[in-house]
Amino acid sequence: MSRSSIHVVFFDAAGTLFRVKGSVGNVYLRYAEKYGVPNSVEVDAKVNQGFKEAFQQAPPPIFAVDHPEKLKSCERLWWFDIVHAAFYRVGMFDGFDEYFDEIYEAFGTADHWEVYPEVPATLQQLKSQGYELGVISNFDTRFFGILRGLQLDHFFDSITISSLAGSVKPSEKIFQRALDHHVVEPEEALHVGDNQREDFEGATQAKLHGVLLDREGTSKSGTVPCISKLDDVFTVLVTEE
Repeated sequence: MSRSSIHVVFFDAAGTLFRVKGSVGNVYLRYAEKYGVPNSVEVDAKVNQGFKEAFQQAPPPIFAVDHPEKLKSCERLWWFDIVHAAFYRVGMFDGFDEYFDEIYEAFGTADHWEVYPEVPATLQQLKSQGYELGVISNFDTRFFGILRGLQLDHFFDSITISSLAGSVKPSEKIFQRALDHHVVEPEEALHVGDNQREDFEGATQAKLHGVLLDREGTSKSGTVPCISKLDDVFTVLVTEE
């Protein structure tokens, strides 16, 4: 890959551009305290594990609806099942429906998300170098409000999310839809994300260039190109001698 061959740089969202403040379990419990759920290190760990298992076991967030309100309703129900399953593993409580309304709305704002420190400067430098930028994410329509709230929206020329694309990473379909926004061929695009299967393997199987963002240094593969923070992407976008 050479710098001159890449016209678009795509990014995953959560875990790549921004993250939950603290942990999902910590935020869940802060809102659940008034419903009588104890907020302790032990319960936090159980909720985090319960959420992880429920999220992994959930069906893909693909909904056969076109009307915006129906889509939002489907997204909400999808998340209701996940949060319900997470607490079912820990212990249900009275008022769960009201609780879910609160937590769902809370995660749809920027309040419980934080941008990784190097992200704004990295995106600004890429833009100044003439790259088009896009997001490819298995997110729902709350993403647009979050991105605006985090003041990142102005960097991106395209946003491709799974609930609107009708497919999820690592499917080739969602990558192709993103490419179509920019009218480029796969080999003219680079995708950066923190999930090896969804981001790196999904991108490369769709014939894009891919790089894995491994902030924790946990990748065991010696064949996958990795960076440890987002501004290391400039070491990937270099002209081969």
